[in-house]
Amino acid sequence: MKKAIVIANGDYFKFKNVLQLQKIGFSDIICADGGANKLIKKSMIPKFIIGDLDSIKAEVLEFYKNKTEVIKISSQDDTDIEKTIKFLMDRNYTELVIISATGERLDHSIGNLSILLKFADKLNLHLIHGKSILSVITGKVKLKAKKGEVISLFAFDDQTKITTKGLMYQLKNESLTFGKRESISNVATENTFELSIKNGFIFIIRDLKYFIKYGN
Repeated sequence: MKKAIVIANGDYFKFKNVLQLQKIGFSDIICADGGANKLIKKSMIPKFIIGDLDSIKAEVLEFYKNKTEVIKISSQDDTDIEKTIKFLMDRNYTELVIISATGERLDHSIGNLSILLKFADKLNLHLIHGKSILSVITGKVKLKAKKGEVISLFAFDDQTKITTKGLMYQLKNESLTFGKRESISNVATENTFELSIKNGFIFIIRDLKYFIKYGN
């Protein structure tokens, strides 16, 4: 499995997250255009810089142009994150953690969440915001947890049915239609929990430190 960290051009960038994720197998660092402006401060070389290159600072591009592979994709049909995801899919990456894809622009944040759903059937996607990590889940999964850990679930239509095991507030083939019902601040009652998702995808949001600790 090929795993990578994608650094975008939003807010909430913490370099320690990059180092922690590398320790659990997300070895390659990829910058989506202006994400390189953040990485240069740590003198780290990404594997690729991808985008239309309208956000990366000129001096940053100059620094990196002979040190890494810069992929310019000029099309305005996709965002830089979409361009990056598509490029990495073609390179057979199977799992991505996206950092710094949210911030003060609410439209950008919502748009990037939408992108996760757009590609959810093609690879495993996660997005970090502050101390939380959002993952896109479908099918049957069993995840490690810490007893008492807070777990929140979000779904998007009536057809998606969710069954849980190991959470305080259990769901049995139920829907969590966006705008109608949520499962916020559910709690792990054991050191593992199980999810069965039929007919769609859901967002699961949990504490980043546990995702890093358990590697899932």
